[in-house]
Amino acid sequence: MNYDARIDVGQRPQARAERGSDEDGTSGLAAGHPLDHIDDEERRLRRRNLVLAGLAAVALIALWFALHRNQAPGFEGDPSAQAPTVSVTVPGTTTVVGTINATGTLAARRELPVGSVGDGGSVSQVLVDAGQWVHQGQVLARLDSSVQVEQRANQQAQIAAAQADARLAQANLERAQKLVSHGFISNSQLDQLVATRDGANARVRVADAQLGEIDARIRRLSIVAPADGLLLERNVDPGQVVINSNTVLFRIAKDGQMELQARLSEADLAQLSVGEAAQVTPVGASHSFTGQIWQLSPVIDPQSRQGLARIALAYAAELRPGGFASVDINSGTLQAPMLPESALLSDTQGSYVFVVGKGNKVQRRAIKIGLVTDKGVAVTQGLTGGERVVLRAGAFLSNGESVNPVLAARN
Repeated sequence: MNYDARIDVGQRPQARAERGSDEDGTSGLAAGHPLDHIDDEERRLRRRNLVLAGLAAVALIALWFALHRNQAPGFEGDPSAQAPTVSVTVPGTTTVVGTINATGTLAARRELPVGSVGDGGSVSQVLVDAGQWVHQGQVLARLDSSVQVEQRANQQAQIAAAQADARLAQANLERAQKLVSHGFISNSQLDQLVATRDGANARVRVADAQLGEIDARIRRLSIVAPADGLLLERNVDPGQVVINSNTVLFRIAKDGQMELQARLSEADLAQLSVGEAAQVTPVGASHSFTGQIWQLSPVIDPQSRQGLARIALAYAAELRPGGFASVDINSGTLQAPMLPESALLSDTQGSYVFVVGKGNKVQRRAIKIGLVTDKGVAVTQGLTGGERVVLRAGAFLSNGESVNPVLAARN
């Protein structure tokens, strides 16, 4: 044993010398030494053990997740973990005031054309001008009446002659009546005198009637206003010859009342009624004028599919017939849920929204749209106001899909 130990001890320096410096004087094992194989095996064993340990750890982690999959939130076992999050609102009901915007032309509500109703003639005087207020019966212009004046004088002379004949006939009758009792005048002669007296009186009445006709013709040579109002047009000047009664010499807006003739679609007309208030703003005006609908067109134009809404306006200097104006018409109020346009969807079946129902599943709900305002769109049918309605991204949802609803804050 001692011998072997000595030999072992004695050999160690030699072994170290064999693994010592090589020919270049560097330290290391000599090439091809048996100990090189032992070190490589150790390194491979260590690497294999590390790999096996890593695989075991991964297998343990996977096993743990598999066992706890149905318990931990946020994994495939929780259906809500993969459901999309959507914003919803509960609209309730709102009092909605509808407004229809339109444009139109200003005009006189009752325009009165005025012309000559007589035989015509030369205009001798024009007493008014456009823009003035006139009153019923006021003379606007006069035609030359020199011929009619002479005719009147002639007729007055004829009346005087007829009256003289009537007085003479009456006197002859009275004298005959005194003589008939004494037998100097027969009854037949008395009857003839009565007839003469009556004929003379009739001729007086005829002459008076002819004088009245001449006076009426003279009066018709004066063109007068048929009603109070604003004179819109004057189409005559002194010296002009008026030939027929169809020539319009003046135009009057009765009582100065104006109107806006607004053309509206048949859908808008269906929402309006007589008496609805409206705000009219003429082009260039600094403020609006309040009016109300007094007539709705009973007929729709088959070409344009439009009708006329006539809005009565009181007189104002800024309201000029023929001018252009815009109008905002109050189309009534209603109680209905209000939704933003982002919540509304439509397809070939009509308008609809998505409502979040039981189990947070969305359901398609058909609706009918009413008034459109700056605050949103009124839903007249399909909603009560207590539903949870999807605000946005409804186009990416399908009927029956699960969602995570988040109540959006009201503005």
